[in-house]
Amino acid sequence: MFEVIILSIIQGITEFLPVSSSAHLILVSRYFNFTNENLILDVSLHMGSLFAIIFYFKRELFNFINNKKLFLKIILSSVPVMIIGFILVKLNLLDHLRNFKVIGWSTIIFGIFLYFCDRLKIEKSLDKDLNYTTALYIGFFQILSLIPGVSRSGITMSGARFFNFSRVDSVKISFLLSIPTLGAASLFNIQKLITENSFYISSLNLLAIFLSFFFSYMSIKFLIKFLQKFSLTSFVIYRIILGFIILTYAY
Repeated sequence: MFEVIILSIIQGITEFLPVSSSAHLILVSRYFNFTNENLILDVSLHMGSLFAIIFYFKRELFNFINNKKLFLKIILSSVPVMIIGFILVKLNLLDHLRNFKVIGWSTIIFGIFLYFCDRLKIEKSLDKDLNYTTALYIGFFQILSLIPGVSRSGITMSGARFFNFSRVDSVKISFLLSIPTLGAASLFNIQKLITENSFYISSLNLLAIFLSFFFSYMSIKFLIKFLQKFSLTSFVIYRIILGFIILTYAY
């Protein structure tokens, strides 16, 4: 139970912050030799985060008629990472990237990239300036999140800031993009579990979903309030320090 609690808290805190949840889960699991790291737990953790973002944007989602164009753009933006991710999974290539060196370098490199994108001017808003072309371009940025350490939220925030969206709107774009991405990943893994006849829900899975939901929701609220006053620099500093620690251990 202790392992499930720790992993659920890490998932919840890091999924929507630009620091890479997958990197933190991999590092903590391997460093402490956690034995509960499996597909059903992974599904539970990501479902908790998915429920949190749906709950946070419930008004926008329930008001789909007025927001239809926005969500069509979000779905379009999510298509590239789904296609490439599916191909990489089928070719069993993702596991080759799950090592300390890749995580360390990607944590630093894309942290620096986030810094330079965050220095750009703020000229656009989500309501007025997110067109289909820009949404698709940000979707291509999201493909890089398949590399552990890049951070899905971090790279989509970088992409949105690259196109001069405000920090708060950039984080909202990142959050909205997570809905189809997390949904597709969860459905794919559930289908895989059903195929393998290993799909089951235990009390630990329910606990993982609840904790992941709670901490994901709190981190969403924190990040939006934080970026109303501050830049993304503190996350960049954290990534660089973490990256150097990882590389020191790896080499």
